[in-house]
Amino acid sequence: MRNIYPVILSGGSGTRLWPLSRSMYPKQFIRFFDGQNGSFLSAALNRLKQTSGFQAPILLCNNDHRFLIREEVERAGIDPFAIILEPTARNTAPAIAVAALIALRENPDAILTVMPSDHQVKDEELFAEGVKRAAEVAATGKLVLFGIKPTEPHTGYGYIKQGSELPGFNGHAFGVEAFTEKPDRATAETYLASGSHFWNSGIFVLNAKTYLDEIERFQPEILQAARAALEGAQEDLGFLRLDKTGFASAPNISVDYAVMEKTAAAAMLPLNVGWNDVGSWTSLWEIAPRDDMGNYIKGDAVLEDTTDCYVHSEKAIVSTIGVKDLVIVDTPDALLVADKTRTQDVSKIVQRLKQSNRKEQEQHLRNYRPWGYFEALNIGPRFQVKLLHVKPGGKLSMQMHHHRSEHWIVVQGTAKVVIGEREQLVRENESVYIIATQWHRLENPGKVPVEIIEVQIGTYLGEDDILRADDIYHRAPDETK
Repeated sequence: MRNIYPVILSGGSGTRLWPLSRSMYPKQFIRFFDGQNGSFLSAALNRLKQTSGFQAPILLCNNDHRFLIREEVERAGIDPFAIILEPTARNTAPAIAVAALIALRENPDAILTVMPSDHQVKDEELFAEGVKRAAEVAATGKLVLFGIKPTEPHTGYGYIKQGSELPGFNGHAFGVEAFTEKPDRATAETYLASGSHFWNSGIFVLNAKTYLDEIERFQPEILQAARAALEGAQEDLGFLRLDKTGFASAPNISVDYAVMEKTAAAAMLPLNVGWNDVGSWTSLWEIAPRDDMGNYIKGDAVLEDTTDCYVHSEKAIVSTIGVKDLVIVDTPDALLVADKTRTQDVSKIVQRLKQSNRKEQEQHLRNYRPWGYFEALNIGPRFQVKLLHVKPGGKLSMQMHHHRSEHWIVVQGTAKVVIGEREQLVRENESVYIIATQWHRLENPGKVPVEIIEVQIGTYLGEDDILRADDIYHRAPDETK
């Protein structure tokens, strides 16, 4: 098992779970339910434990999420094999090629278990056993995927048609006869009735050498790009930053289209572990703890004559009367009301927000940073009020703004503040004032979080009005999201 490398893909934006999931803080980082111990990503990190003989995980993510990834990894107490930063989105086939090259550097018999970061698996122990069985199949040179026995004629999943049984694996492994991508309902109903079709889970157990051989056969430009990206890669604060030019030369294509639908090495293992891709509000409602009326409620809500609804409120009280099968998600800056049968269409709303250059598809009012977060409290024509939360040891960059002045009032903890050449400690109920064009820095030298109310005043209050002279997190000058 020491040759099994968990590979966690965390580049998605989870648009169908908007407005909770947004491109800068997508669903893999969110704790959707009260009492949920960890995020979907933290569950994926712990799914194949090193204590059970698996290798430390390889994670692939984009640059915007790197510090969120680091925080989840640290919270889980895991020392990853690598955290790889993709400089541009190129889908799953190139990302897996990079992971295969890295694993093969250490072990010529490497097996990759490729998992999305945002799926649910109820029976983790049975999943680990399934991976071990799949690894035995993969060791013979196969590219294995897990098939999920369908429970309904779902039109949002791809389907795999089971082929003949592979000898030597006690009826656990089969060939793959055909793939179908998201059929219409009539076709899905025939698949359900046939008993020979399975949902494509998107979880793979791959012989790393076979995968690269097949990539070279079917998509050689992917292998060339992956090699170039690794040759030019640079270490940055524990992240492996792939070469941008090299990686960008790869085609934007999924592993299914690039390899699995073409190769003769594909195999399938049926798996019954309580899998859910959590790909919509409806699928989230299905796994949520519900009351006797079939409702899931999080936050402040009063429901009257209401059944089978998903209700999430972060501030205001939500009240319903005489409704059923609705999804209601109320956040401080966005409200979604949708029929449960139409939640797959939430991504259409996100697309319209993008086309209108609306920030609600990208950011919450609370914006996460490597030093903590800030949250917009009030915005006016020439002013803005924010809450700054700086975690212990957190340190903002040395920075300057051309168009705004800032008034900082410490409401919790003790802050170290640098303004120009002057350095001072600012304690609870004390304040400082920073004039536009003054260089300044904020740091938390203590053991408890520092919270500051920041009042900005000026002619322009955008996040891109910032110049950085020094940043311990190595953020690029234009990295203002």
